[in-house]
Amino acid sequence: MKPKVSKRLTLTWVPLLCISCFFLGAIFTSRFRGPSSDSGSQLFLHPRRDQELKIVSEDYHHEKKTSQEKDVIEEVLKTHKAIESLDKSVSMLQKQLSIAQSSQKIVDASPTNSSTEGNQRKKVFMVVGINTAFSSRARRDSLRETWMPQGGKIEKLEKEKGIVIKFMIGRSGEADGVLDKEIDSEDAQYKDFFRLDHEEGYYKLSAKTKIFFSSAVAKWDAEFYVKIDDDVHVNLGMLASTLASHRHKPRVYIGCMKSGPVLTKKTAKYREPEFWKFGEEGNKYFRHATGQIYAISKDLATYISVNQPILHKYANEDVTLGSWFIGLEVEQIDDRNFCCGTPPDCEMKAEAGEMCVASFDWKCSGICRSVDRMWMVHAMCGEGNKAVWDANL
Repeated sequence: MKPKVSKRLTLTWVPLLCISCFFLGAIFTSRFRGPSSDSGSQLFLHPRRDQELKIVSEDYHHEKKTSQEKDVIEEVLKTHKAIESLDKSVSMLQKQLSIAQSSQKIVDASPTNSSTEGNQRKKVFMVVGINTAFSSRARRDSLRETWMPQGGKIEKLEKEKGIVIKFMIGRSGEADGVLDKEIDSEDAQYKDFFRLDHEEGYYKLSAKTKIFFSSAVAKWDAEFYVKIDDDVHVNLGMLASTLASHRHKPRVYIGCMKSGPVLTKKTAKYREPEFWKFGEEGNKYFRHATGQIYAISKDLATYISVNQPILHKYANEDVTLGSWFIGLEVEQIDDRNFCCGTPPDCEMKAEAGEMCVASFDWKCSGICRSVDRMWMVHAMCGEGNKAVWDANL
């Protein structure tokens, strides 16, 4: 009986012993291999972690470097802007100094054109220079009898309205000086001449224009300087009002702008000897005001007076003036009221309430037979004697 019991007990405990051995083996294996596994894992993870740290560090340094570069660029831009601002300030100061120096240094060569008390220029609104010649006494008289004030009125106009009107003329260059004496006598009678240190001649109009502006700037501190031919009809009130509307603009060049052909033939009246400077044959001039009448502001007149020794002269006076302003910041104002035709053109405009500043005939470069017709143009196109006195300046 005993052997039988022992066998049954053994069979019953075998599964239990197997299960117990399995769990004991698992526990023993985990304890034995645990440290080795952790060490392997750590050996595997360390290089990866170092790589990640290296990447993060590189990103940080890159961002820091980029930020520093941006800061440097911003500082450079700020410095550049500061330099530009300083350059502009210096340029403006140089310009103001140049104008101040020109006001002090530019003097008239003729004693009759000396400045008023203490060599100080008289401040006026506009100076009108009427280009004339020794042989043009009849033309001058035709203006005196029509649109140009005379006697005490011309002095009153200067005092009350700041408008100076003078016939501009140089010297004859003749040894006996007869022509010059005639002008002196005429000036003593009318007191309406502005004598220039210039030898008269048709092909010297460009030089005369330069000297006129330089001499006028030396004598008068005007807002505008105007050049007119002595065979053109002008409404002074309309001229003054038109210029007053542009008085707040620093550099203006006003007139009837045109661009005629560059004439190369030797027989042409307005031939340009330096035609090659304007490109191929058949080219046109740059835009410029027609020579019968134009106006420039103070800054431009001062520019001419300061730079007159180096300003180039072309054959035609109006082209010459336009060439001086090409490289400058100048506002060209094309005002067609500066070049109305004679009746019926200017008459129709006057009836429509659009009074002309100046009238002449294009085909004659002035009023045709102006000595005989000036009074007629004045009667039909004139603004009236009170207009200039009523002008709001």
